[in-house]
Amino acid sequence: MLRAKLTVAAALLGAGVSLSGCATEDYVDKHIAATNARIDQVAAEAQAAQAAATQAGQAAQAAMGSAQQANQRLDQLTGRVDSIEQRLASKKPRG
Repeated sequence: MLRAKLTVAAALLGAGVSLSGCATEDYVDKHIAATNARIDQVAAEAQAAQAAATQAGQAAQAAMGSAQQANQRLDQLTGRVDSIEQRLASKKPRG
């Protein structure tokens, strides 16, 4: 009889200790909501950074295209200047 009472008491004590460590549903919901809010904030910041990076990439491509056009025009003009210099060098001086 004593042994049965001790077994029941031990079981009740064990159950009480194990239940006291459980989180309530409200506690978990609050922490999940806070975590979700932070995730949403980080996702929004990442999306804004992605948009800024895309815009910067497009601007860089446009600038690269303009620089390539300027280099092509410079190459054309360099050839013309070289030919003019050669004609001037081959002419006899006046006077």
